[in-house]
Amino acid sequence: MSETAANAVQIDYWNTTVGRTWAQFQEQLDRQISPLGLEALRVLGPQVGERVLDVGCGCGQTTLELANRVGSAGHVTGIDISEPMLEVARRREIPQGVIRPEFLSADAQTAELGEGVFDAVFSRFGVMFFSDPSAAFANLRKALKPDGRLAFVCWRPYAENLWMRAPMEAAQPLLPTMPTPDPTAPGPLAFADPQRVVSILQSAGYDDVTIEPFDALIGGASIEDTLKLTFQVGPLGSALRAEPELALSVGDAVRGVLKSFETPRGIMMPAAVWIVQARR
Repeated sequence: MSETAANAVQIDYWNTTVGRTWAQFQEQLDRQISPLGLEALRVLGPQVGERVLDVGCGCGQTTLELANRVGSAGHVTGIDISEPMLEVARRREIPQGVIRPEFLSADAQTAELGEGVFDAVFSRFGVMFFSDPSAAFANLRKALKPDGRLAFVCWRPYAENLWMRAPMEAAQPLLPTMPTPDPTAPGPLAFADPQRVVSILQSAGYDDVTIEPFDALIGGASIEDTLKLTFQVGPLGSALRAEPELALSVGDAVRGVLKSFETPRGIMMPAAVWIVQARR
């Protein structure tokens, strides 16, 4: 099966409105989710000289951080299906002394990544969008060296993520009733169930699978900048893409709830994730 056929819906999703939105808000989004990715990087522990694959690398922040950590003796490849985000990644300034990573436009579920090539595979919120997660992780496992390791961060359930839930609940009375999403469909919350994640990784041939919760406050922008981003990403962003004319009517309600999370550092809201590790 071609990669276009295997994951056509997500390829379209990340190359149209959503991919362009993430590229547009790259700086704010990087700042918001950076603490969560850094925890997964800490767990992965990339070493000087290693070869690392960054799955769903997006606009490249984590790819550059990995490149910095493996040094000039190592090599990092970022892979993503979103051309708008990869364009941002390829334009980013490379820190002095860092070897420029390779950015690959391909679907990690089906791409030919080689066999036994990488010491480690990493992802910051890039692995929940596969149409066939078991096949995708089997493909990534094949690309790992013997005893190579995997580490990624993914969202815990919606109810535990106040940064998603609070704005959506404030807007809900002013929005039409929305269908209940399939919890296992490709999307941000597809790996919220840790038992499902374990099952997927074990079915793909991984050993030593561990999943640990991690909590952090994320954000750091003003109320108005946070409001703009909230209208574009997350559950409320999805709802308003379907009903964009409702953005004006829900603005005051969402602004009010955001204000309750205001700190000297900007709007800071609780986020809840899983840090997942495994070995080939």
